[in-house]
Amino acid sequence: MELTSEHEELRRSVIKFVDTEINPYVNEWENNEIFPAHEVFKKLGDKGFLGITKPEKYGGSGLDYSYGAVLNEALANINCGGVPMAIGVQTDMSTPALARFGSEHVCEEFLKPSISGDYVSCLGVSEPHAGSDVAAIKTTAVRDGDDYIINGSKMWITNGTQADWMCMLANTGITDSNKHLNKSLICVPLKEKGKRAKGVTINRKLKKLGMSSSDTAEIFFEDVRVPAKNLIGEEGKGFMYQMMQFQEERLYAAIGNYAGCELAINETIEYTKQRKAFGKPIIDNQVVHFRLSELMTEVEALKALTWKGIEIHVNGGDCTKLASMSKLKSTRLAREVNDSCLQYWGGMGYMDETPISRRYRDGRLGSIGGGADEVMLGIISKYLDILPGKN
Repeated sequence: MELTSEHEELRRSVIKFVDTEINPYVNEWENNEIFPAHEVFKKLGDKGFLGITKPEKYGGSGLDYSYGAVLNEALANINCGGVPMAIGVQTDMSTPALARFGSEHVCEEFLKPSISGDYVSCLGVSEPHAGSDVAAIKTTAVRDGDDYIINGSKMWITNGTQADWMCMLANTGITDSNKHLNKSLICVPLKEKGKRAKGVTINRKLKKLGMSSSDTAEIFFEDVRVPAKNLIGEEGKGFMYQMMQFQEERLYAAIGNYAGCELAINETIEYTKQRKAFGKPIIDNQVVHFRLSELMTEVEALKALTWKGIEIHVNGGDCTKLASMSKLKSTRLAREVNDSCLQYWGGMGYMDETPISRRYRDGRLGSIGGGADEVMLGIISKYLDILPGKN
């Protein structure tokens, strides 16, 4: 896909923002296991970075997804995985369905302030017993007059302790009916006038293997009353909307992973040029420079696959197969690249102070979040018409 000078100008602007407003504070945020999302998102919103693909009517730029992809590439220059993941939740995970299917009311109430950075959003799909198996969620939203009454819990919620609202997937129909037609997406306020909304409890902030600077929460909902007009699109179509929303999340993951792999390899090339063992630079060993060359070739192939999916998405086609392939390949390649590169850093690679150790920890989430590798393989098999019992 041909990128324009406007794409490149956007890339330069985002990288400049990252270098001045984010990277100087990353180590502090990682140590604190949280970053000031409202402060950072407001700065991003003021620059127009949170609404690049969103309608101009609500403060966005109205550009196609190729510009969003360039934004996500540039965000990979952040020196950790947690902060770009949190930003990605705001831009590519909790708001695409809202922007596409939301009414004037929900777009004014939730999308507009999310684009401006006045609100921090989160996505509420996963539950303690329902991660990749989205259809198994148990949270209910029962109609009571002009409201929904919500009961249940959500798990592994990125931005969870700081978010102002949640794009929640809940059962609005009979729970033992068609599991794909009894769910809806609802905008659920988590705060009211700066305080925790009635019935909403942040049960705990979760401590993780990586992505330390991104706050992750388990959230309980007990008789939470939400206006029925906070529904996104039509009742009963939430599962379909979420499956569509997942495509941008998976493209986001693929973009971030190939960009991160490229950075990891380049950082390792520079380090192995400087580090010497047995009288010569580490990179002068054929096993090292051949391996790094092989890995960079894999990255370039992944990039081509991902941008083919992006082009289909931009043109309004179904990118599900390629988005799933890209997500699968990118998360597995990230694990391989980070592990291989860490080996060439030697003892320093095992130290918390080096970037590759953080990439190694943060990168492990990719094969789990946003649909596990096995789920991606199931989707791909479906598109190839090779599921069991189909032959």
